[in-house]
Amino acid sequence: MRMRPVLRMGAVLGATWLTLGAAVPATTAEAPLADAAMKRDTARVRALLKQGADVNAAQGDGMTALHWVAQYGFADQARMLVFAGARLDAITRNGSYTPLHLAARSGRAAVVSALVEAGANVNQPTSSGGATPLHLAVQQGDPGTIKALLDKGATVDATEGAWKQTPLMWAAAYNRTKAIELLLARGASVKQLSLVENTKAREAADRTSMTSRARRVAALKQAERPQAAVGAAAAPGFERPGATTVTARPDSAARRDSMPARLPRPASDSGRAVAARTDSAARPAAPRPDSGMRARPPADSGNNPAARALGYTDLLGNRGGLAPLHFAARDGNIEAALMLLDAGAEINLRTGGDSSTALLLASINGHFDLAEALLKRGADPKIANHAGATPLYTALNVQWAAKSMYPQPTAQKQQQTTYLQLMEDLIKAGADVNARLSKHLWFMSYNFDLLGVNTQGATPFWRAAYATDVPAMKLLVKHGADHKLPTTKPAGRIRTEDAPSDDGNAGKDPSGLPPAVIGGPGVYPIHAASGAGYGEGFAANSHVHAPDSWLASVKYLVEELGHDPNQRDMNGYNALHNAASRGDDELIDYLISKGVDITAVSRKGETVADMANGPVQRIPPFVETVKKLEKLGSKNSNKCKSC
Repeated sequence: MRMRPVLRMGAVLGATWLTLGAAVPATTAEAPLADAAMKRDTARVRALLKQGADVNAAQGDGMTALHWVAQYGFADQARMLVFAGARLDAITRNGSYTPLHLAARSGRAAVVSALVEAGANVNQPTSSGGATPLHLAVQQGDPGTIKALLDKGATVDATEGAWKQTPLMWAAAYNRTKAIELLLARGASVKQLSLVENTKAREAADRTSMTSRARRVAALKQAERPQAAVGAAAAPGFERPGATTVTARPDSAARRDSMPARLPRPASDSGRAVAARTDSAARPAAPRPDSGMRARPPADSGNNPAARALGYTDLLGNRGGLAPLHFAARDGNIEAALMLLDAGAEINLRTGGDSSTALLLASINGHFDLAEALLKRGADPKIANHAGATPLYTALNVQWAAKSMYPQPTAQKQQQTTYLQLMEDLIKAGADVNARLSKHLWFMSYNFDLLGVNTQGATPFWRAAYATDVPAMKLLVKHGADHKLPTTKPAGRIRTEDAPSDDGNAGKDPSGLPPAVIGGPGVYPIHAASGAGYGEGFAANSHVHAPDSWLASVKYLVEELGHDPNQRDMNGYNALHNAASRGDDELIDYLISKGVDITAVSRKGETVADMANGPVQRIPPFVETVKKLEKLGSKNSNKCKSC
């Protein structure tokens, strides 16, 4: 039997759909009555009952005749089978679904009424997440089905087993307004929060489990070796050539129990749709050495070897703790959100996991129309989450969301409200134009960190510069943005010419710059606008920015805002390094005309010509640009890694 997850992305719904009728199992001689019901053969069902066929005989997946007629909505047949002795508590093998679960999930009000009248348990949970019939009914949204369950005592605030979500949370996530109305009328709580997962504890538990498993596997392999080899290995003074020690690979705390990759439809309790509704099913890739996202504590160039770079779980924070309004906001369900607000939901309530508000969740996921509606109802645009992200920053971020290897929000492409309009309205409502991220956003660290940048300390203006978005930069400057604020250097060492490994910050720094310190300047807007990261990774595959705006962005920064074109970032790069790494001859000519030092060398010893000469594997050199830079006076160290 084929299984289909209920949720769309990165979500743990706590229940799994059985796509019954879509993938029809083979008939079996052991369950002829179930086979006939599956085929909707009413005449044969009656005939088999008269012949004394076993009414509770199940197919291989546990489906009985009563399951099938409940699924199809045949109320008369359901009553007939119950009268003949069909068990109301019969369950499927996958998920332990009763006939009532299937009838509720399909919105079969008449069958639900017949089953509950016969005594079916209205609060029976499934085993695949612990969803009750009421959860499944509100997901489908049929008012008659929901009312039939509530009238027979279904617990209105029952919680499923995976994330402790209530039926009202599911109804909010699916925008089932009739269901919301019925649940609220029966006293459903608009303030109850779903489960909060401690990601650090989860990661530790996963690591312990994986270590234990690795040891057991190693012991089994040892036991399976030929006795002679075991004896030889145990002999004094003998060491088996090539022997290795088995170690466990730590598992990520972002791993889910049976989930796809997006925040619900009801689901995983994170804050974002990708993704970044706050959940990705993909395990984050190992961070780049100088991305500021190390998994182990490195020595730091700021003479602080004890400083630990943030790992994935540090960036992610805790997950979950969503109220019904948060679910509605994350999915952009305006009608549901307004109904919940009218029922007393707190508009500025923060999630228990990462401290996001409904306004921030709407902005993160590109639901600009809902964000506008929340602003009109008094949502506070100044409230940031645990990473310092605000609606103003995330509206820009989702508009220019990088290409990724798992689904990202696209709702922003279908909104009547533009991102620039939302930004202006957020500012008018009191948003801080200079609010800075306190740490890199976890949902930007997808795609194996191909972007090669760390956004810790970034302001909305910096994000606009990184997107080469001149209109957004002008809007922010108009409202008082400090356009010269850089990102901040995260913990983690800076690579230097003689320190290519991860064992510290030894080696010489040929840049001639003072040491970079934790919390000091990182990457300035002029670097963001000229191509930060292109010479350090595979940003060209992922970076999304305003088209044909590299030169216009840098010109705006230099000529209208007075930025220093010779500014160096924490790695020692200037704007020429970045332009060269993209083979951008037009921007190179402009920067040279502004007196940018073409002889500048990065902390890794890279010249401007080196940046155009394939400094990263699989990035081919820009041959003509290299020749151009050599003529202009840049030394080519001939360190092409793709040649």
